[in-house]
Amino acid sequence: MGSLTEIGVSAGINILSALGFLVAFAVLRIQPINDRVYFPKWYLKGTRSSPRHLGTVISKFVNADMSTYIRFLSWMPAALRMPEPELIEHAGLDSAVYVRIYLLGLKIFVPIALLAFAVLVPVNWTSGTLENEKGLSYDQIDKLSISNIGKGSKRFWAHIVMCYVFTFWMFFVLFHEYKVVTTMRLRFLANQNRRPDQYTVLVRNVPPDPDESVSEHVEHFFAVNHRDHYLSHQVVYNANHLSGLVEKKKGLQNWLIYYENRHAKNPEKKPTMKTGLWGLWGQKVDAIEYYKKEIEELCKQEDEERQKVITDPNSIMPAAFVSFKTRWGAAVCAQTQQTSNPTVWLTEWAPEPRDVYWANLAIPYVELSVRRLIIAVSFFFLTFFFMVPIAIVQSLANLDDIEKVLPFLKPIIERNSLKPVIQGFLPGIVLKIFLILLPTILMAMSKIEGHTSLSGLDRKTAMKYYVFLFVNVFLGSVITGTAFQQLDNFIHQSANKIPEVVGESIPMKATFFMTYIMVDGWAGVAAEVLRLKPLVIFHIKNAFLVRTEHDREQAMDPGSLDFYNSEPRLQLYFLLGLVYAVVTPMLLPFIIVFFSLAYLVFRHQDAMVKDTLEQAHDPTLNLRDYLKGAYVHPVFQKNDIYELVTIDEEEKNPLVVTKRQSRMTTPGGSKFNSSSGTNEGEFSRVPPP
Repeated sequence: MGSLTEIGVSAGINILSALGFLVAFAVLRIQPINDRVYFPKWYLKGTRSSPRHLGTVISKFVNADMSTYIRFLSWMPAALRMPEPELIEHAGLDSAVYVRIYLLGLKIFVPIALLAFAVLVPVNWTSGTLENEKGLSYDQIDKLSISNIGKGSKRFWAHIVMCYVFTFWMFFVLFHEYKVVTTMRLRFLANQNRRPDQYTVLVRNVPPDPDESVSEHVEHFFAVNHRDHYLSHQVVYNANHLSGLVEKKKGLQNWLIYYENRHAKNPEKKPTMKTGLWGLWGQKVDAIEYYKKEIEELCKQEDEERQKVITDPNSIMPAAFVSFKTRWGAAVCAQTQQTSNPTVWLTEWAPEPRDVYWANLAIPYVELSVRRLIIAVSFFFLTFFFMVPIAIVQSLANLDDIEKVLPFLKPIIERNSLKPVIQGFLPGIVLKIFLILLPTILMAMSKIEGHTSLSGLDRKTAMKYYVFLFVNVFLGSVITGTAFQQLDNFIHQSANKIPEVVGESIPMKATFFMTYIMVDGWAGVAAEVLRLKPLVIFHIKNAFLVRTEHDREQAMDPGSLDFYNSEPRLQLYFLLGLVYAVVTPMLLPFIIVFFSLAYLVFRHQDAMVKDTLEQAHDPTLNLRDYLKGAYVHPVFQKNDIYELVTIDEEEKNPLVVTKRQSRMTTPGGSKFNSSSGTNEGEFSRVPPP
């Protein structure tokens, strides 16, 4: 375990970094030029106006009111005073519950820390085992851990008893918290707005039929088998290429706006550009005319592709969103097997329309198992090979042992007295750097797996990330770090002694986790509140792309929780706290500081997702109209495709018509095995539900 000097250096650097981020945020948030970055939801809700409309030219950019600088930390008590119902109304139930997780951490670990320091630390400190061990690397902090307890010592009873006490306390707090959250959820559901997904299921692997299109087959199947509850449906289109064209057009339109703004500022000079790669070479042309022509050509391609998607039967996927008249009807369909063949007509709850990941709906269902197998194998090798950078990080955390094995490096390691900085701060920051791109890589892997909702992608990515953190950051750091720290013992002792050496040395990795918590949990969380990325992006867009107030609203980013990135890290901190509560109680204060700071920061941040749907108290509601365009692909939202492909014809036709050829002479209530191998109730003409 590291020395007090190394921990102190790391703590000092990270505390200064955290304070720097908090002070920078407190100053930047009161500047008029940044008002839309730090208060985007108030602008989007229309409850806040820009302070740049008032005052002198300088005051439109810089806050000249000195009294606000005296009160620049007023956001902290304001964030804590915000009532939870108001937080739910403003940011949604998910955000409120997420913030409660940090409060849960404080409820669990503050009493545990007090008890551990009152009972376990004195028990560990007064034992003299490490002082009597020869050839074992240790530091003064190790005397506060379980490593200082000798074999067969009766002092272990204190640790065993405290382990049970901590466990039962955790269960008690979790039980109470679950009751609170359950009550919050029930209250929210009782008062929440109507949502299309409450009435809708996603049907996949629709079997082909020689006589009917996918849309007709879906309509006929559900009109027969769910005749009392079926309402409407929307087939799924493979519009991925069309979506690509739409996104490309948006990019070209942004460049057109940029060059038009430049021309407006200097009308005498027309902006030019080169048509080659990245504008570095190629023919020099008028930029505005070039992008106008490109956009015009792209619009033609977009229209052609849209018509192709609408008219080409191959663009229709064997899937559909099926809506029901009642929530109960949707629940029954989503949770039951539809036919005797369990591989077709597969149903699940539909995600919210804004939560649908449309690109993956175009993936054939039969591919999903293969994709997920490939990703599982890839994830295994990614996790395994990441042990290499973990070993590099642990080598930085054990410079003393490197000096013993490789003495020629000693002058370099100890040059200019940088050893405390290298060993106390560098391992945590290097590991943090190694992990920066990991969530993005794991999200890409989840997308390849074929999940059909954004929240599903978040959950699967979070699961992968936590497994990765558990295997590499926790187990990997312990194993590789122990190997470095006790390398001499590993070499000269028999193999059956290695597990014993590892067991004695595991508590000594607490220092590394302390430095990691300070880098990731203290400075990292404090940086969250600064919102540096949205700040930079907003000012870039505002400078080059914004021409109207609508454009300025589009440039604002209310922010999100990044569940797939933050939740696994949160689980890691719970794991470290519970593991080391008995082993090395000195780690607990670092955990408590993290949860305290994170609770303050995340309570202040406004989540992006918020329900803004209608209230479900309208007795004159036309549910068909309400659900009509809910699950139309975004590229078709402003077109008439819905009328072309869905069941609005039911309004004109009182009977459900099937084009399937009659297989039996008795139409009413007859059944047959279709070409797809399913058993469906078939009717030539069936009265409407």
